[in-house]
Amino acid sequence: MLPATFKLCAGISYRHLHNMTGLKRRAAVAIAQELNKCVFNRPGPSKWINQVRRRSSLLSSRLEEKVFGEWEMSYIKQGEEALQKSLNILGDQDGWKTETMVENGDKVLSKVLPDIGKVFRLEVVVDQPMDCVYSELVEKMEQMANWNPNVKEIKILQKIGKDTVITHETAAAPPGNIIGPRDFVSVRCSKRRGSTCVLAGMSTAYMGMPEQKGVIRAENGPMAMVLRPLTGDPSQTKLTWLLSIDLKGWLPKTLINQVLSQTQVDFANHLRKHLSHTPAMSC
Repeated sequence: MLPATFKLCAGISYRHLHNMTGLKRRAAVAIAQELNKCVFNRPGPSKWINQVRRRSSLLSSRLEEKVFGEWEMSYIKQGEEALQKSLNILGDQDGWKTETMVENGDKVLSKVLPDIGKVFRLEVVVDQPMDCVYSELVEKMEQMANWNPNVKEIKILQKIGKDTVITHETAAAPPGNIIGPRDFVSVRCSKRRGSTCVLAGMSTAYMGMPEQKGVIRAENGPMAMVLRPLTGDPSQTKLTWLLSIDLKGWLPKTLINQVLSQTQVDFANHLRKHLSHTPAMSC
């Protein structure tokens, strides 16, 4: 079967067959299947073969499900880029300074990155299982305005595959209206890796949602929320929120930093309050 597979691949290389998407797809799927057989038939597969097998299986499953267009793939890549950048930032433990420390253990840290600016990191423990928290933040994303006063509206503009969505978020005016109306258009990518869930995103351009009159189009990202069961107690969830926002406009940095830090603390309180009134069966 393997020689035939490579003959099929060779057929793709001819110039007059370059645009035959179906043939390319069959070749990719066939290669993934053959790699799987090779791995299972050889004792002690090496690390790189396992990586190729996982990536090939992912590729073949995507090709079998749906062939995305060029613009759809660009959004998928943006979401995955936001995820990788966010995890890299969170993975670097050096240079973080404490912004806020709450009596219940919640804390906000910050650091300044050369190409991004100041980023904020919220670390809290929520007294609910991870699946409940994930459901509220990902599956019920559009309902967040019902329990988070800092959000006026979140609307999913388009879903791309299982993991990627494009959203429009309108921020609620803070007390005293010290910061005018802001909105965001973002691409978001949600992934579950073992016992860890990640929701990442960054600003993007979307023709279906141009800038609104009287509203400043702010930018965010890379940003991410990482959820994992609390060590030793899976009924609780450790939530880490990386926040990076450029609010645009003429605003003092000291004011922006104060607002963003407080926004994260408020978010944790609103989330806890909401979850405490959410029946466990609905998670």
